Amino acid sequence: MANLWQRLKYTVEADLNEMFDKKEDKNPIKMLNQYIREAEKQTEETGKLLERQGTLQQKLEKELADTNEMKNKRSMQLDLANKSGEQDLIAFAQQEFDAYSQRSIVLQDSIDKSTEELIGLERKYEEMKHKIKDMKVRQLQLMGKENVVRAHNQMNQFLQPESSNKINGRLETFEAMESYIDHLGQKIDSQHEITSMEERLARLEANNSKNEATQSI
Repeated sequence: MANLWQRLKYTVEADLNEMFDKKEDKNPIKMLNQYIREAEKQTEETGKLLERQGTLQQKLEKELADTNEMKNKRSMQLDLANKSGEQDLIAFAQQEFDAYSQRSIVLQDSIDKSTEELIGLERKYEEMKHKIKDMKVRQLQLMGKENVVRAHNQMNQFLQPESSNKINGRLETFEAMESYIDHLGQKIDSQHEITSMEERLARLEANNSKNEATQSI
């Protein structure tokens, strides 16, 4: 267990900012996702150890109950042996009672220590789960900041005049769009004006031809 907590000291309780500073060339979102996955895996493994510790303590408590039951039984048998005066039975019953009494003391001491250790482990286990929750909150915060930065970059690229007018064949600024629309409008107006002039000239030509035909009659 000591090795486990020593390892967790450098993982679950590590400072994320320090880790990011040392690895600036990597994507912090991907790093944090991997970090959380590893922390969750270690927390899951720790939970299994806690379950096993609880199971072992239950076995100790059952063993203590069985031992105390036998100790009480040998105690009553020892009283009966003393009343009977049979020395061999008295010696056997006394030996049995002493053995169960000593075993009861050892088991109770083990249970007391195990209970104290289990409480400490459960407390640290809860700290680990809170640490993961905190990291997930920081993950959301970091993802939000990254999203804002990307949105700002796209909007700046779209809105700022100094941005490139065309990227991949698309207009990327309002100024470029306005300039393009103005140019297109001028071109359409010019074409319309030329078309109108040609129509007027054609009408003049038609009227002239009509007048010449009338005069010739």
